Amino acid sequence: MGKYGVIVLDSFGVGAMDDVPKVRPDDIGANTALNIIKAVPQIKIPNLEKLGLMNAIGQERGDHKFSPTANWGTSLLMHHGADSYLAHQEIMGTKPKMPLLQPFNEVIDTVEAQVKKDGFNVERYGDPGYQLLLVNHCATIGDNLEADPGQVYNVTAALDEMPFDEITRLGESVRSVVKVSRVIAFGGRGVDLKNILAARKIEHEKYVGVSAPESGVYNTDYHVIHLGYGINPKVQLPSILHANGIDVALVGKTADIINVDTPRKFPGVDTDYLFDKFVEQSKDMKDGLLFMNIQETDLAGHAEDPVRYAEVLETADKRLADVLPLYTGDDILIVMADHGDDPTIGFSLHTRERTPLLIYKEGTHNKYVGERSTLSDVGATGSDFFNVPSPENGKSFLHRIIDGTDLDA
Repeated sequence: MGKYGVIVLDSFGVGAMDDVPKVRPDDIGANTALNIIKAVPQIKIPNLEKLGLMNAIGQERGDHKFSPTANWGTSLLMHHGADSYLAHQEIMGTKPKMPLLQPFNEVIDTVEAQVKKDGFNVERYGDPGYQLLLVNHCATIGDNLEADPGQVYNVTAALDEMPFDEITRLGESVRSVVKVSRVIAFGGRGVDLKNILAARKIEHEKYVGVSAPESGVYNTDYHVIHLGYGINPKVQLPSILHANGIDVALVGKTADIINVDTPRKFPGVDTDYLFDKFVEQSKDMKDGLLFMNIQETDLAGHAEDPVRYAEVLETADKRLADVLPLYTGDDILIVMADHGDDPTIGFSLHTRERTPLLIYKEGTHNKYVGERSTLSDVGATGSDFFNVPSPENGKSFLHRIIDGTDLDA
């Protein structure tokens, strides 16, 4: 066996998917990676380029050239839209189930009834059609204002007043009766209901929620759980590996959104800190999966800040120099993305883009794994690598890495 590492540079897409004109016309022209290079042409990312970044983009730009030695490919998104949570579930082998896009106020009656049934104190806040639910005088339920509209509901809570197990139970209560892609239940210390309500906003005249960054819940002792629609962890690569006695390490956002029983969980946001943990685990683990999300790229995309995005990429690129020497022999490392978030396109939401697949295996060069139809091919390749049962979705490209052929060719 050996180590199978997956590093997701969150939102680092390489060009709008062909279905964008039909399903997400606002994303026409999106190309996160290329447009950052255009905006910051002096960016220094030699390791990513050696791994095949420009190959995946499909064009050279100035001093940024194709790599003649790279093992690379690209992947399409099978899940609807461009969502980090669903993308990570897809990467690990879930076949995406079509969720609904639905403003919270369309289901507020159903959610209110269920939450009351589950023993919570509930009242409404705001004008009809633009209401939040207030729960136990310390939490709110409403639309998520950071993801695509209608895709996610948030439970935002004061952790000093509601223990995290109760925040989780409240999120599960909401999840049980709604069909949007995700319910996120979270809380932080040092805030109360007054702080949370001060961050209430109405967007597009139909979505009402709390701006999580403005509420202050992220600032101190932040706790979060992501509850997805139609997600069965048992058919994903991490759970399959765990059931077969193989180690799994989750670093960054993956520790919050992938559900598997492992002591190797290291949540966090700072890029250097996350690479420190990834390096530490790569040294400590002989055989197993290491799955990391670098979130600061995504945050720069949401901020529409290509300069900050370039700075994060340069940090990640420098830290790849610490990682690559740790992957030797049969080990495989994949650097990829989950969608796009083009900071130059004129809005702050994710963009539906192809993702790069940049593959490092010691002594292996110039292998092309093609354009994959789903991110799940990464999870399927992992199951092939460890010789365990396949996840629910995806097709392995392991043989393309090893000998340039498909197993069934």
